[in-house]
Amino acid sequence: MPVTTSTARRDALVALLVASAAAAGLAVAAGSVYAKSASRPATTVSSIEPSNAWLGKLRGKHRQFFDNPSVGGGIALVHVMNYYDTYNKAFGVKDADIKAVLTFYGATTFYALNDAMWSKYKLGEFVSITDPATKAPATRNIFFHSKAGDVPFPGMAIEKLQDRGVTFVVCNVAHTVISGILAQKLGMAADAAKAEMEKGLIPGFILVPSGVLAVHRAQEKGKCTYCYAG
Repeated sequence: MPVTTSTARRDALVALLVASAAAAGLAVAAGSVYAKSASRPATTVSSIEPSNAWLGKLRGKHRQFFDNPSVGGGIALVHVMNYYDTYNKAFGVKDADIKAVLTFYGATTFYALNDAMWSKYKLGEFVSITDPATKAPATRNIFFHSKAGDVPFPGMAIEKLQDRGVTFVVCNVAHTVISGILAQKLGMAADAAKAEMEKGLIPGFILVPSGVLAVHRAQEKGKCTYCYAG
């Protein structure tokens, strides 16, 4: 699944949409908060995990954070698989002593959603990912419960990496922006789409305030080394 010019352009377009919409969204949100504060205290209920909570749960002697803003045919998943395999084979280190953290934000936010979300929101069509079995835009997350031929290496499938102890974090900023874009395409309310897509996150995935902040916090707290995974 090589990276092509069209793939790179798609990733750049999605990233631009996220950045632009996020900036506008944050400005609107700031105005909303100000208006509410003038009348009564605002209360917010959120399932977002605080920035440091997930960091405290990281175990393993060898820990690395994989920064993954671009789809690139799933290359980041290959990097994570290789990280575990190389430690196993070259140094005799068991999976229990290894910890990889992979973040999904920007153009990779779609990786975090289950098959039902891929089907309803036509994500394969939106991000130009083809189902190898049907040769049509994917209506399932081929990187999650991967079937034969979905990905170049069976061990790179998300469920396989979860079994090895990989921690996956998802950017709430990108999640909010992208769910809003997709809601508009389906004629849905943005809040309804966001809530549905949050429930549609792959079990075990952690929603954090933002992907870029997660990268920063992991290094600032000395929890992980850093790897740009493409």
